[in-house]
Amino acid sequence: MARQINLRQVEAFKAVIESGSISRAALILNISQPAMSKLIAHLEEDTGLSLFDRVKGRLAPTQRGMRLYKEIDRIFSGVRQVENAVEAIRREEQGQLLVGVMPALSRAFIQQATMGFLRQHPNVFCSVKSRSSEWIVDWLVTRKLDVGLVSSRIDNPYVIAEPLTQHPLVCIMPTDHPLAMKNVVEPDDLDNIPFVSFDPESQAGQCIATMFDAYNVRPNTVLVANVSPTLCEFVAAGLGVSLVHPLMFSGLQDRLAIRRFEPALSYDFQLCRMRDSRNASLVDAFLQQARTTAARLSQESLSAA
Repeated sequence: MARQINLRQVEAFKAVIESGSISRAALILNISQPAMSKLIAHLEEDTGLSLFDRVKGRLAPTQRGMRLYKEIDRIFSGVRQVENAVEAIRREEQGQLLVGVMPALSRAFIQQATMGFLRQHPNVFCSVKSRSSEWIVDWLVTRKLDVGLVSSRIDNPYVIAEPLTQHPLVCIMPTDHPLAMKNVVEPDDLDNIPFVSFDPESQAGQCIATMFDAYNVRPNTVLVANVSPTLCEFVAAGLGVSLVHPLMFSGLQDRLAIRRFEPALSYDFQLCRMRDSRNASLVDAFLQQARTTAARLSQESLSAA
């Protein structure tokens, strides 16, 4: 008859599955290999299940073993969510705000938004991490972040997302580029022109590519960049032209010519927060500062167009 298992056996089993061997699992749990082997043997004996096949001295999880691991991992994930919730409560009590921002907004915008927030809340500790939109959303949902600024649309019932600022893309180019003579740049103007492009898998890259296809325009793509700071630096250095959001080149206006682009291409950044934010007052204050900063910087960038 199966006997009751204990937590140490479960931890040992999980460590073996995730590390791939008894020796590495023993190092993870800081126990000897014989002790680890004994824990696994007792777990199989107590559950009455064959959890591993012994193949040439190595352990390979059986189908039953993998089914058990998936259930254990689900339970441990729940425990991690509880730990994250505890940390979120502590952040509220201690006056902390954790912000995640995509690289496109990691220059002048996030610096000015954060400093504006800290001027109003000088006793708050603020952490800013620049990562991909996918990473930010994942950390937001697991409560490792309080605020997220991303490019992708969010489809999660626990997350509130709103546009940061609504402005169409503009055409940026070196200050001495021939297109700088125009007041408005149109798709045909970019046909076979050296063009610095976003990664085709990105939201901005897909938006621009769809527009070019619709107008049967084929720019001469000379470089693909996965983050806008890199893209804007190459444009300013004279490599080609590009289409970007006004917030992406904030701080580089003196090194670029900026022109309106028609037809208007909409591209919105998203402000994200959890629906039941633990430190709601701090989150609200930061979001308001972010909106104000975005509107001001966008207007400053567009004034050069």
